[in-house]
Amino acid sequence: MLLVIAHALREGRRATIPTCLGVVAGDALAVTVSLAGMGALIAASATLFTLLKWLGAAYLIWLGIRTLMERRSEPASDRPAGAVSSRKMAARAFIVTALNPKSIAFFVAFLPQFVDPGAAVAPQFIPLGATFVALAGITNLGYAMAGAHTSGLMSQPLAQRIIQWTSGSVAGVMTAAIRRA
Repeated sequence: MLLVIAHALREGRRATIPTCLGVVAGDALAVTVSLAGMGALIAASATLFTLLKWLGAAYLIWLGIRTLMERRSEPASDRPAGAVSSRKMAARAFIVTALNPKSIAFFVAFLPQFVDPGAAVAPQFIPLGATFVALAGITNLGYAMAGAHTSGLMSQPLAQRIIQWTSGSVAGVMTAAIRRA
């Protein structure tokens, strides 16, 4: 969610769809991995969970540091369209979402509660996972649109840099602080 807002603040309205598509694709992968049993393996393996956690945290912190080091003086509304490609925004959102061990742990812990163990599991999991992914996409689109609307109000370069650096860095630190239950 922080990355969605940061992209929208930085790139304006054009960031909403690619970033949200990246989040949806990352969530879809997390649901699929969980359904395939990898989620339970990751939840059970301290090493695998920790590796995934640190990869995600390192990527988020790197994004925050890179943003801090960039030299951008013009506000998002004055920048030429395509300053950051739609493909790159979607890829960033996908990586951040796909490397989030909380998502996989959530699916492993949450989805089975709504499944009848006496019936076929896949036909039950698929609509549950699809519903979650759709709702996550809609929610993130709302955050992105709010961020895009706010980007015009926050056209000061320093304000944008602080928000972008903080969102990536804080999310990275929070991801690093995750502990297995």
